[in-house]
Amino acid sequence: MHALMSLLVEHGLWVVFLVTLAARAGAPVPAAPLLVMAGGVSMAPSLPSGAAWLLALGVAVLANLAGDAVWFAAGRRYGHRVMGLLCRLSLSPDSCVRQSESLMARWGGSALLAAKFVPGVSVVAAPMAGALGMSVPRFVAFDVVAGAIWSALFLGLGAVFSQQVDAVLVYLADAGLVAAVVVLGGAAGFAGWRWWRRRAFLKSLAMVRISVDELHALLGAAGAGEAAPLLIDVRSGTANQLDPRVIPGAQRVALPDIAAHAARLPRDRDIVLYCNCPNEASAAVAAQRLAGKGFTRVRPLAGGLEAWAAAGHPVAVV
Repeated sequence: MHALMSLLVEHGLWVVFLVTLAARAGAPVPAAPLLVMAGGVSMAPSLPSGAAWLLALGVAVLANLAGDAVWFAAGRRYGHRVMGLLCRLSLSPDSCVRQSESLMARWGGSALLAAKFVPGVSVVAAPMAGALGMSVPRFVAFDVVAGAIWSALFLGLGAVFSQQVDAVLVYLADAGLVAAVVVLGGAAGFAGWRWWRRRAFLKSLAMVRISVDELHALLGAAGAGEAAPLLIDVRSGTANQLDPRVIPGAQRVALPDIAAHAARLPRDRDIVLYCNCPNEASAAVAAQRLAGKGFTRVRPLAGGLEAWAAAGHPVAVV
């Protein structure tokens, strides 16, 4: 802890830049707590009043923009594949894409601000903005404002409670190994809680899936007296904009609308729902909602649209 205090005093701006940049790049580093500490240290009597705080703010905003710009460029070049990769690396991969899509659909560029305060979504907002075709000047303007508000909030908290921050740092320095164990234990506990929530969510979605090969066989047998399965794409409008591919013949009914659409669905045919999210989460939720309304022949597609296309089965672009 003495080393951390020394780093903040002697190399504070570099520490703020590197940690904030790492957080924006997706690394699991505690950027917000460090900014609070940096805000407190910036008010030290040995430093120019206010100037150190403003420098820390400028550096944090620059790091925010630099980290987000890399993902923004990746989103423009690689589209939905970048979001899939990032969400698979997230602690909450099953809700990561859906939350990001919802923010973008509701708030547009302002979602870059909201996303910075939503764990698991902050890294995904920038590549999604790029994939949706946001212009570079618009992205830079929104991201600078978002980075400034986010950084100023935590640096400001540190400045307001600078005496308390100093006392905490001194206490942690004196506690030494015990403090380090407590901090690491808290981080491990948080990660474990998120893992447990995810496992509980996946367990709640446990149900029989239909494989892409099985679906392909059922579609091929439809002309021999068998009724073809009804295909439903449950992705949101934003998700369809990011990835316009569909399985030929599929209806588009977004997950929030599936229950209201149930009255128009046949009960004497297989219904296959698909999405393009980790663990087929949206399709499984939609299948559960239809099952709750009495549908017995409804299944999510294992692997979703990506698995269907990877198997070489036909897709259409609409």
